[in-house]
Amino acid sequence: MAARNKARKRAFQILFEADQRGTSVQTVLADWIRHARTDDRQPPVSEYTMQLVEGYAQYTARIDELISTYAVGWTLDRMPVVDRNILRLGAYELVWEDETPDAVVIDEAVQLAKEFSTDDSPAFVNGLLGRFKELKPSLRRGGEQSTTEA
Repeated sequence: MAARNKARKRAFQILFEADQRGTSVQTVLADWIRHARTDDRQPPVSEYTMQLVEGYAQYTARIDELISTYAVGWTLDRMPVVDRNILRLGAYELVWEDETPDAVVIDEAVQLAKEFSTDDSPAFVNGLLGRFKELKPSLRRGGEQSTTEA
């Protein structure tokens, strides 16, 4: 498994755990880092995982607003928790991380949906992130400043 693929999977797991625990992604990230330092059986948290989680944390409110706006027929609360967190991670990386090609971001998110969610989820994730890709310049302009205060 490629290093970035592993990093995305771990970032997704951190977002998912934070959602389930009702705590911040920064708290869960710190827990994972601390656990990796104290238990040799736990792999270290990569720099890219930290970059994805911290980046998502910076734009949390904007990302949730985008998902809520463009996920036709789904409210964020009603959306399956796995899909919600795959979309959060994918939206962050697609809109705010320029070093990864858009097609790779979408494909990786679809793969996470195939591995962790329902049969309908890959198409849902692909469709919504594809829409974000089309709207990317305007989406970024709408969320240039940190929105974690919401």
